[in-house]
Amino acid sequence: MDRRRFLSTSLTAAGGILLPRRSGAQAAPPPGRPLAAQGVQSGDLAPGQAMIWSRTDRPARMWVEWATNEQFSNARRVSGPAALEHTDFTAKLDLRNLPGGQQLFYRVQFQDLTDLRNLSEPVAGRLRTPPVDRRDVSFVWGGDTVGQGWGIDPSRGGMLTYDSMRKLNPDFFLHSGDTIYADNPLQAEVKLDDGSVWKNLVTPEKSKVAETLDEFRGNHRYNLLDEHLRRLNSEVPNIVQWDDHEVRNNWFPGMVVDDARYRVKSADLLAARGRQAFLDYYPLRPSPADPERIYRSLPYGPLLELFMLDERSYRGRNTANRQEKPDADTVFLGSAQMAWIKSRLLASKSTWKVIASDMPLGLLVRDPNGFEAWANGNGPALGRELELAELLKFIKERNIRNVVWLTADVHYAAAHHYDPARARYTEFNPFWEFVAGPLHAGNFGPGELDDTFGPEVRFHTAKSVKGNRPPSEGHQYFGAVKIDGKSGGMRVSLHNREGKEVYHLDLAPEGV
Repeated sequence: MDRRRFLSTSLTAAGGILLPRRSGAQAAPPPGRPLAAQGVQSGDLAPGQAMIWSRTDRPARMWVEWATNEQFSNARRVSGPAALEHTDFTAKLDLRNLPGGQQLFYRVQFQDLTDLRNLSEPVAGRLRTPPVDRRDVSFVWGGDTVGQGWGIDPSRGGMLTYDSMRKLNPDFFLHSGDTIYADNPLQAEVKLDDGSVWKNLVTPEKSKVAETLDEFRGNHRYNLLDEHLRRLNSEVPNIVQWDDHEVRNNWFPGMVVDDARYRVKSADLLAARGRQAFLDYYPLRPSPADPERIYRSLPYGPLLELFMLDERSYRGRNTANRQEKPDADTVFLGSAQMAWIKSRLLASKSTWKVIASDMPLGLLVRDPNGFEAWANGNGPALGRELELAELLKFIKERNIRNVVWLTADVHYAAAHHYDPARARYTEFNPFWEFVAGPLHAGNFGPGELDDTFGPEVRFHTAKSVKGNRPPSEGHQYFGAVKIDGKSGGMRVSLHNREGKEVYHLDLAPEGV
């Protein structure tokens, strides 16, 4: 949907822009051709495979056409699933038998199921399939979108960080959690310190905390109003994981919500709805073993394998996190996910093993009940740190090399080096953790580091910066990774909202 048409169908309210509610359930198909106003996405790339996603406005059959050229000569057309009410008219298709290491062009159409002659306009996208040889590989990452009350202000350019990431022409984009803020309603106007006004686009679903399935879905629909996000989605595959704000702040299984804004008090019920909306709105490939599973690994040619963790679904309660022995509350990944990542790391043939952790390793992330992440304060490995110690020890004992950790969550960018020579727990090899974000949210930090695993700050962006400033002030950051096809060397860089590099580090692979 172009900007003129979008604004012409909007309602102006209280200086902001109020969009009408678009419920997933429709009594009758809307008039005219099917629409795909939220654009297209690709994601979860694998050898010979790519997931394709889109959404329409009525019951309709998804069709995907793909080719190796923009003219779509010799194109292949594949029938996809029906987009129906139970998925909020979203649909995704796993394209298979794709050529490796090639630029592919695709377009999606929807066929009205009440009139098969009625087709939507095609919506186009492109992607690069995983390489089969040692070519350069690049990707970008970050987290935290539309948080702390900062939504889409068209007069200020929208979510510009997404356009800066797109301009780097990466192979894919890794969203490291907090893809939405389901617990952060938006106000139409926010007065800024300089006297100007931030004017949010506002929808009914973003005007209260999300409790119903449609409200959670509406948070994802809201982000897709941004032209920069839609354009990045059409040009760069999405690899996503979740954290807490896809449901609510600092939630854990079994939590009883103590917040007057919520009528639904069960975090498990909220999480079930939040998970369904998350799975509906992203091109995740369902696991045959568990269609609700979010953790997964994605081999991307001989140089890279990506390991996507889920540090939300299986954790115990947030506590002081100082237990000397494992118990129900020290669980963070859980036994099944721990066994999975050990086996996948051990089996990986790729030079670099990048672990996407939605929560940082050594930064203290506090909670009213104690701590929210792994870290719990200086000292030996205790509480949830026992799981992390187990994984780091396994990596050392099995001589798994070239492991790098990427994360987000804390709303500033940083580079941390971990070394047993500085640590209280020493059974691990030195490694790097890089933090990026926020992509479009309030800024915070710097956080306090826990000395258990010997972290050292080599760089951070949160220097004497007042917290929760609007994105227009520029305290928004993303990370970029480039692996050289010839040498296998990895460059990790951090960039501001405009795309300017503010830090980089070159890493040489071991054992190559």
